Amino acid sequence: MTEIKNGDVVRIRYTGKFLDGTPFDSSDGREPLEFTMGAGEIIPGLERSIEGMDVGDKETVTVPAADAYGPRDDAQVQAIPRTAVPDGVDVDVGSRLQANTADGRTVNLTVVDLDDSSITVDANHPLAGRDLVFDIEVVDVKAA
Repeated sequence: MTEIKNGDVVRIRYTGKFLDGTPFDSSDGREPLEFTMGAGEIIPGLERSIEGMDVGDKETVTVPAADAYGPRDDAQVQAIPRTAVPDGVDVDVGSRLQANTADGRTVNLTVVDLDDSSITVDANHPLAGRDLVFDIEVVDVKAA
C-alpha cells in the first residue's frame, strides 16, 4: 500500500456538511472528485487531511474556515446602482452574477438584497466563514 503524497492523482467520494450535519455538497450520483495532491485544486484543510491516506481509507474530518474558504469579509458586501446591471438581466435575492474588476479579474457575486434603486451583492465565497465537515473515502490513487 502506498500513502497519498504530493503529485499523486487522487479520486475521492465525499459528503460535505456544516457542523450541524446539514449537507452542502456530495459526490453522490457523480464521478468521484479527482485532483492532483499538492496542486491547490481543493481546499487546503481537506488536502492536508487526505495526505497519508490510501485507497479504501475512510475518514471524517473537520476543516476550520481558515483552512477552507477563509473568513467572511464584510467589506466584500456592497450596494451597487441597479443601472450597473445590464438590461435584460433578471436579479432576485440569491441570484449569482459575475463582474469584471478594473484589472480584468472575474468576480462571482451573490445578490443578498435589492430595492428599486440598488442591488446589494456579496463577493464572499458562499462557504466563507464556515467550518466544514467532510466524510471522505479514497477510491483511487495514481502515484506521481
